[in-house]
Amino acid sequence: MEYTVAKAILTEWTKGESLLRHARSVELVMRAYATHFDADEEEWAITGMLHDADYEAYPDQHPHLVVNKLRELGEEKMAHAISAHYTKWGVAYETLLDKALLACDELTGFIIACCQVRPDGIATLTPKSVMKKLKQKGFAASVDRDEIQKGVELLGVDINGHIQFIIDVIRQNREELGV
Repeated sequence: MEYTVAKAILTEWTKGESLLRHARSVELVMRAYATHFDADEEEWAITGMLHDADYEAYPDQHPHLVVNKLRELGEEKMAHAISAHYTKWGVAYETLLDKALLACDELTGFIIACCQVRPDGIATLTPKSVMKKLKQKGFAASVDRDEIQKGVELLGVDINGHIQFIIDVIRQNREELGV
């Protein structure tokens, strides 16, 4: 799938600045992980970009609309990963792409939230600070901590290393992401 086609799908359904920033941040993290795992960078980036594309406009149908759209376009691998990016949906994790999206989605959003309450944003954020915030149930309460843990386990990475990886990607893109 061409990037411009994916971007058009995203912006057709998503208008809010916060969700667009989330889509972009997960896109960037997924692209970086594709490089790390020697996978298809464009496929991983687009999967990250589109994982919540239908959420704002059609929350009750999420992720079915974007999954169906991707299937119509012949993008089964992306569609499957997006259909599996929440463990409670009961979709099997078959590929590294599936596991990476699960591991990156909630945690990337959580790290962005951590940046928003720090005077210096991402500049001095550490895995230790993120782990401390994860233990505070009232902070970013909508973030499902169990999903973060399951994603890390499925991807087979150390949580501190995974957090640092995401911090590094966000830090490299801090101006664009506003953190």
